[in-house]
Amino acid sequence: MATTESRSSRAGALLAATGMACVGSSVAVSQTIVDAPLFTLQALRYALAAVLLLTLAAVARRPLPRPRGREWLWLAGVAGSGLVLFNVAVVRGVEHAEPAVIGVAVASVPLVLAVAGPLLSGSRPAPAVVLAAGVVSVGAVLVQGGGRTDAAGLGWALLVLLTEVGFTLLAVPVLGRLGPWAVSLHTTWIAAVALLALGITVEGPGAMTRLGPDDLLAAVHLAVVVTALAFVLWYSAVGRLGAGRAGLFSGVVPVTAAGGGVLLGGPVPAPTVWLGILVVAAGLGIGFGAARRVRSPARTPPSPCASVAVGRAVT
Repeated sequence: MATTESRSSRAGALLAATGMACVGSSVAVSQTIVDAPLFTLQALRYALAAVLLLTLAAVARRPLPRPRGREWLWLAGVAGSGLVLFNVAVVRGVEHAEPAVIGVAVASVPLVLAVAGPLLSGSRPAPAVVLAAGVVSVGAVLVQGGGRTDAAGLGWALLVLLTEVGFTLLAVPVLGRLGPWAVSLHTTWIAAVALLALGITVEGPGAMTRLGPDDLLAAVHLAVVVTALAFVLWYSAVGRLGAGRAGLFSGVVPVTAAGGGVLLGGPVPAPTVWLGILVVAAGLGIGFGAARRVRSPARTPPSPCASVAVGRAVT
C-alpha cells in the first residue's frame, strides 16, 4: 500500500505538471499580442488575476493573512523581480536576441533552484536532484533550440534568469506564514499597480483604448489560466515536493509549448525537439527516483512563472 508521503508526492507531481502546462499555454497566446501595448496589457492581466484570486479565496474560505512589517518588502521584491522586471528584461531582450535565447536562459532555472533552494534552508543540495535538474535543463534547451543574439541580448537573458530566480528566493521568507493564496494575491496586485504606472509612462495614458478584442481575450486567458490557476497549482505542489523536485517541472513548459504549437496548426517539431522531450522525461525520472530513496530536505518555492520566456514571454 502506498504511504501517505508517496501519495502526497504523486499528487504534488500532478499539481506541478498541470501548473506548468498552464504556463506553457502562454507561449501561443503571447504570439498574438506582440503588437499590443505590453505593459498596459500586463497590468490588466494581473489586475484581473488579483480579483479572481480574491473571489476564489472567499468562496473557498481560504485564509488571506494580512502582510505586516518587512513582509511588504519581500512581497514587493517578488512582484518587482519576477513579474515586473522580468517582463522588462524579456521585452528588451527579444529586441537583441531570438526568443529561443531568452527561453534557454530560463531553462537553467531548475538547476539554480536545485542548488539554491536547499542552501537557503541550511541543508546541502541532493546530488541526484542536482543531476536531474541539469538533465531537465539540457532537455529544455534542446526543445527550445539555440538562436541568434548579440552582447546586449546575452545581458538581458542573464537578467531574465536572475529575476526569475529572485522571484523564487524572495518568496521564501513570507510563504510560510502568509501561504500560497495570500502571496499570489498580493504579488499580483502589486505587479498590476507597478505595470500600470510603467504603461502610463512608456505607452501613454490612452494605451488601454488601443487594446483590441483579441488582446482582451488574451489578457483573460493569461489572468485565469497562466496566473491565478497556475500560481495556486504550483505553490500547492511546492508544499508537497520541495524546491528541488518541484523545480524540475519547469522543464514541462517548453514541452507543452511545442505540443501546443502543433495543435494550433504549427509544424511538427524537429527531431531535436523530440530528443529534448525524452531528456526532460529522463530528468524527471532521475529526480523522483532519488526522492524515493532520500527525502527532499527543502520546502522553498520555485516560481510558477519559470520558462515563460519562449515566444516573447508574458509572465
